[in-house]
Amino acid sequence: MKIVVAVLCCTVVLFCDLANAEILPSSVIARTAENNLYQLKNPSDLKLINSEERPIVSVITTAGNLDAPLFYQKIDCNATHYKNPFSIKAKTYPVALQGIPYFELDRTKKHDFECVKTGNVFVMFDSARTQELASFLNGFSRLGDYELRLNNDSVFHIYQKQINKGDILKTPEGVVVAGFATRTEEQKAETLYNGVVLNAGWKKGYPMNDSSPMPVPYLENIPSVIGIEIGRQLFVDDFLIEKTNMVREFHKPQKYEGNPILKPETKLETLSRFGNNPVAAPLSGSILWNPDKQVFQMWYEAGHLTNLAYAESKDGLNWYRPNLHIEEGTNRVLPKGFEPDSWSVFNDFDEKDPSKKFKMFFRSHDEAERRAMMFTSPDGINWKAQVEMGRCGDRSTMIYNPFRKKWIASIRFWNTCKDSYGFRTRAYYEADSFEKAMDWHPYEAIFWTRTDKYDYRGEWEKEKPQLYNLDAVAYESIMLGVYQIMYGPDNYFWAKKGLPKSTGLNLAYSRDGFHWHRPDRTLAVKSEYKSTWDNAYIQSVSNILCVMGDKLYFYYTGFAGDKAKTVEGIKKKHKTEVALRVGSYSGGATGVAFLRRDGFASMNSNDNEAELQTRPVRFSGSYLFVNCDVKEGALYAQLEDEKGNPVAPFTFKNCVAFRGDSTIKKISWKNADNLLEFAGKPMRIKFKIKGKGKLYSFWVSKDNSGRSDGYVAGGGKGFSSQKDTVGIKAYEN
Repeated sequence: MKIVVAVLCCTVVLFCDLANAEILPSSVIARTAENNLYQLKNPSDLKLINSEERPIVSVITTAGNLDAPLFYQKIDCNATHYKNPFSIKAKTYPVALQGIPYFELDRTKKHDFECVKTGNVFVMFDSARTQELASFLNGFSRLGDYELRLNNDSVFHIYQKQINKGDILKTPEGVVVAGFATRTEEQKAETLYNGVVLNAGWKKGYPMNDSSPMPVPYLENIPSVIGIEIGRQLFVDDFLIEKTNMVREFHKPQKYEGNPILKPETKLETLSRFGNNPVAAPLSGSILWNPDKQVFQMWYEAGHLTNLAYAESKDGLNWYRPNLHIEEGTNRVLPKGFEPDSWSVFNDFDEKDPSKKFKMFFRSHDEAERRAMMFTSPDGINWKAQVEMGRCGDRSTMIYNPFRKKWIASIRFWNTCKDSYGFRTRAYYEADSFEKAMDWHPYEAIFWTRTDKYDYRGEWEKEKPQLYNLDAVAYESIMLGVYQIMYGPDNYFWAKKGLPKSTGLNLAYSRDGFHWHRPDRTLAVKSEYKSTWDNAYIQSVSNILCVMGDKLYFYYTGFAGDKAKTVEGIKKKHKTEVALRVGSYSGGATGVAFLRRDGFASMNSNDNEAELQTRPVRFSGSYLFVNCDVKEGALYAQLEDEKGNPVAPFTFKNCVAFRGDSTIKKISWKNADNLLEFAGKPMRIKFKIKGKGKLYSFWVSKDNSGRSDGYVAGGGKGFSSQKDTVGIKAYEN
């Protein structure tokens, strides 16, 4: 059993004294304090000693932000998880405790703390024990008449005293203490494989409250030489382009006519704990290719906020539900009590421990404990719960950036700052391991991103769009992101109608994994707003897509809604759950949309002839490959030195023209095709299209297979890992 251990702080300070508080200036806590929602405190630091317990750290925010803070007020006091008898009531926090960190530890044990920075320490305990704890309280003074009332009606009193560096504080069992030893992070300068430089202190984010788009530093300061050793090189921005008279065109996935590919049919999927809203959809869960089993695996919500289930497919379109041992006759993959709200699954190809090959970020719904949890599995079916991690809002997820080998927590943050732009936003925390990335402290997660004035609004021009979710995955040479935009009225508007919320998916691109470029603000997958299975509430999966030959499979969730389940039609006895019982969350199913491989953007020739010259690039392969459609024209390529001089025999004049349509085509020249002698040297590549045509990507492959050695998101048939090491063989499979 755990309990709040509560808080230590020194003198109350304003934001201008932030340096003394040892709080990251770009953290969400600091950014929120800038708007005077509460005052930052200067916490003394305590270090838990003589214990093997893992300190869980949280923070109390202001009463004005308690209904929707980033780090929530509930406290885990039950080892069986999620059935929490000790959650603190939202409105009982004294102002004196707001904004300061506290421990959550086993309330049945005594604890020892060492003070590593002088300041005041707060302790809390059941008022019925005041006489019993008289000796311990020597030197403490009562903090006003403040009380904390727990759900079991116990009243906790709050006492404080000054504690000096080096002092040892020994607490009896059941006494709540606050504070933590500050974890500092040095943001060193970092040069990425593609030449992009992250300067020291680069995690600054950008303003939370105005409507400007996110700045993208690497597009303002492009490297003098760009590394293209990893993956197909995409034309989603001007990063690679020195000059061109081709015209960029963005493309959208096309919804599959056979949708939905999975819909609620079984008892597990049609019954739910809130209003029996049927759902069979991954939401922001995962759909991954397993090369060992030669199947696609899906982890999905079965019944609204009720069960996590599992399905498999040979082709990514036709899914079957295996009977699993968790519950006889069902495909439930986690036991009852683990009710899904947000989850992400990873097949970690770099994991050395076979029992932890699969990893899951899991968070239950808001009615239960708001902590994220870590699960591990050898096969994606048999899961073991590991530890509870940081607090987070719903629709939080996990991301892996293999270019930097960083795990990233994409944390929902409710931005209630004055004049805020977009109520739902994102916070960011990264670490070298999956477990560490989930173990964020409240003062460490930084503000990341939000919507802005250019985002889609549909018919609701007066409504500020919100960032409902952010999923991202490595695809070829970039991080591919999906901003799930909520662009209409908020939940209650739709609850009155029994209809799903208005959301859609906007594609984002990043070459450093932090800054997002969104040049096309139209929706890649949008709500239909008609009586279809994907009427609205469109959501992406955490890995966004899988690769199947020359196609990308974009999986997504859609909801039909149920007009018979409106706010007015729900009985009053369910008033506290009305937001979850309405038809807005009914009829969730799974669909897929198709896009040409690398087909996010193309550089087009619409006239008789157009050219594109790259900036200086550095490669390590031997053979130039392209993805292009030149059925009505011909494509030529030329190799040039760093100054732009043609290098014989790799010239336009000597190039064997390609006419046709291919997503993996090797370019050759008369009596020449191997570029290995230029590997490691700054070179330029120039492309020419005579007639009409579209150039989607290019890359220099290690061999004739056309392998790109780039990343393939959730994988697909023919791939043996998270990277394309097989080239044309994946198409053949």
